[in-house]
Amino acid sequence: MEKIPILKLGQCLVVSIQVDMHDRLAMALQDDLTNKITQTGAKGVLIDISSLEIVDSFIGRMISNISSMARVLDADTVVVGMQPAVAITLVELGLSLHGVRTALNLEKGMALLNASEEQELIWEGQNAVGGSI
Repeated sequence: MEKIPILKLGQCLVVSIQVDMHDRLAMALQDDLTNKITQTGAKGVLIDISSLEIVDSFIGRMISNISSMARVLDADTVVVGMQPAVAITLVELGLSLHGVRTALNLEKGMALLNASEEQELIWEGQNAVGGSI
């Protein structure tokens, strides 16, 4: 069975989906990604879907589930490279992808994750010294 590579870049994991997603591959990615977050302690997950031309309701839900699972494991998720046809399909299917942040490209997605990480460090630092936000 084919696997989608998961790369570690600093405190983030980068997933670039370069093949057509089918249900079993999406389930395997979900399992692999949650295991990798746990193993590495990653604080961010960036999922590049720029090669996906078609997304069905199952794949849409899987993206949402991956984001929710990552959040439970203390990692933010950003999906980048969504094609206009994919965005239209998701809206027409009624999938709002709660908790999934998006960015136009990889660079903007990494900036979002880095900004989130910096905010968390500031928050943790203020709480460590008894400050309030």
